[in-house]
Amino acid sequence: MNITDFFYYRFIIRALIAGSFIALICSILGVLLVLRRLSLIGDGLAHVTFGSVALGLLIRHHPIYVSLPIIMASSLGILKLTEKTKLYGDAAIGIVSSLGIASGVLIASIAGGFNIDLFSYLFGNILAISNSEVLISISLSMIILFIISFFYNEYFSATFDEEFAMVSGVNTKRINSILVLMTGLTVVLAMRIVGIMLTSALLIFPAVTALQIAKGFKNALIISSIIAIFSVIVGTYISFIINLPTGATIVMVNFVIFIFIFLFKNVF
Repeated sequence: MNITDFFYYRFIIRALIAGSFIALICSILGVLLVLRRLSLIGDGLAHVTFGSVALGLLIRHHPIYVSLPIIMASSLGILKLTEKTKLYGDAAIGIVSSLGIASGVLIASIAGGFNIDLFSYLFGNILAISNSEVLISISLSMIILFIISFFYNEYFSATFDEEFAMVSGVNTKRINSILVLMTGLTVVLAMRIVGIMLTSALLIFPAVTALQIAKGFKNALIISSIIAIFSVIVGTYISFIINLPTGATIVMVNFVIFIFIFLFKNVF
């Protein structure tokens, strides 16, 4: 197939538009999460998403609308567990994660087992994204980008020295709450691209790859964004041409880029 023919299909255009916007916010949030050692929060919230999607399918409501409030509450729950108890971030993530996956299994069992719809959310189906989901992805992505731009200086300060940021007058509790809420929202959006089981990869891979060669915070955000969008476009094209699962292919493209940068980072 000619590369130009690839863009003749409307479902491909929808996939690329939604995928690029979601990849953009995943890559930017990923840099913040990796630098703050909260990169596994995406994986933990993805497991909670499994439970919320199962609940949505059980009550016959769109899984995205059911997942959003549940994931928002769970992301704040992880933050509060970290702040109010003596738990480290990874332990708090583990508690919420295990609760989410257990709930999903129980709900799926009550519903009579795992069906095709649930598997499509588990492993992603970006080529089946609807027009309404594209609009939702664009709208929510723009909101997240605006919030990050508005609080850019606060996040920059808190990411590298939270205590200094607090002393300088930054309301770290507020921006931390906003960060985990944005992450939860992004996890819900990303599950349609790479699936629940691979969502954390879209948050982590572009960020850790960019940090290998970035020469500053803003530079890391830009490089991470380019890598994420490139991986979505190339991964979608490869999967369509040789009939592979799109979500997994996008993740593998990210992995190949990471290995390439890791091996040749001294060249950059």
